[in-house]
Amino acid sequence: MDVLGSGHEQVVFCSDPASGLRAVIAIHSTALGPALGGTRFYPYASEDAAVADALALSRAMSYKNSLAGLDLGGGKAVIIGDPHTDKTEALLRAYGRFVESLGGRYLTACDVGTYNADLDVVARETRFAHGRSVAYGGCGDSSVLTAYGVFQGMRAAAQHRWGKPSLAGRTVGVAGVGKVGSWLVDRLVEDGADVVVTDVDAGAVERVLARHPAVDAVADTATLVRTPTDVYAPCALGRALDDETVAVLEAEIVCGGANNQLAHEGIAAELMRRGILYAPDYLVNAGGVIQVEDERHGLPGRLPLIPGAHAGFSFDRAKAKAETIFDTTLRVLRAAEEAQVSPAVMADRMAEERMASVGRLATLRLRRGW
Repeated sequence: MDVLGSGHEQVVFCSDPASGLRAVIAIHSTALGPALGGTRFYPYASEDAAVADALALSRAMSYKNSLAGLDLGGGKAVIIGDPHTDKTEALLRAYGRFVESLGGRYLTACDVGTYNADLDVVARETRFAHGRSVAYGGCGDSSVLTAYGVFQGMRAAAQHRWGKPSLAGRTVGVAGVGKVGSWLVDRLVEDGADVVVTDVDAGAVERVLARHPAVDAVADTATLVRTPTDVYAPCALGRALDDETVAVLEAEIVCGGANNQLAHEGIAAELMRRGILYAPDYLVNAGGVIQVEDERHGLPGRLPLIPGAHAGFSFDRAKAKAETIFDTTLRVLRAAEEAQVSPAVMADRMAEERMASVGRLATLRLRRGW
C-alpha cells in the first residue's frame, strides 16, 4: 500500500504491547484547522485493511468538515480489535497518550465501536478527546444529529427529485438500525414515511419495531435493495454501494448515514446512468461532526472532569447548524444537475475549492504575521 502517495499529511502507527493497543491515526488535511475525526474500533482482517480504512475515512472527513463550513481538517483513527473483548481502560488510555503526542493536530471523537464513555477514558490522557458524556461537559451521543442531518439531506433530495421537501407517503429502506439508523427511523416515522428496515443484529431490529410497530423488516440487505422503495438509506459500514447492489437497487434516491458508501469511483456514474439520485454520504452525515465541533466552544483546553461542569456545548446551536445540511445538499444537487456531473463529483469540487481557498488565505496570513 502506497501510504506516502495517498496525499495524507501524516499517518501514525500506534503500538502499546502492555495494553494490546494496535492503532492507526491518519491525518489527511489540516488546511482548514486541526483534523477532527472519530476513532473506529473494529476487528480488521489485516493491518493493510485497517490502514486502507483509516486513509479513506480521514480523507472523507476533510471533505465532510469542509462542506459543513467548519474550520476543521480531516482525520480518522482505527483501533484493530474486537471492541466487545479487547477494549480496556489501559488500552484506551494508551491510545489517548498517542493522541496527546500529536499536540492537537488530531482531535478524536466516537465512531463505530466507541462511545461517549470510552472518550471519557481517553480524555484522562489527552486534551484532544471530544464527543464526551454529558455528565463530563461533553455533547453526548453525536448519532442524534448525524441522523438529523441525514434526514435534512433526504428532505433536500426529495425536494430536488419530487418538488416537495417531505418523505410523507414515501417508502424508505434503512439498512442498519444501530446508533444512527434507529434515530433516522424516528425522524422518518414522524414525517409520515413508510419505513422498511434490516440489520445483521436482530436485537437492533426488534428495538425499532417495539418503538414503531408499523415499521416493516426484511431478512437482510440483499432483500432490502431489491424491495421497491423511494429512498434507500445505507446506515451501516462503508462500501454499501457496489456494482452488484446498484445493478438491482429498486430506489429513486440514495441517502444514508454510512461513511464511504461508494465501493469505487465508477459507482457514482452508474447511479447517475440509472437515474438514481445520490446524496453524497459525507455531505448528509455531517450532523455528528457539527455536534462534536460545538462541544469545543469556549474550551481553551482539557474538558472538565467534574460531572455536571459546563463545557459550552449548546444542542440547540448545533441542531440549527445541522439544519443547514438541507440547503447545502440542495445546492450540491442543483449544481451537479446544471454541470451534468454526478453529485459525488460536485460535492468533491465544492469541498476542494473551500479547502484550497481558505488554506491559501491561512498561509498568506501566516506569512504576513496576521
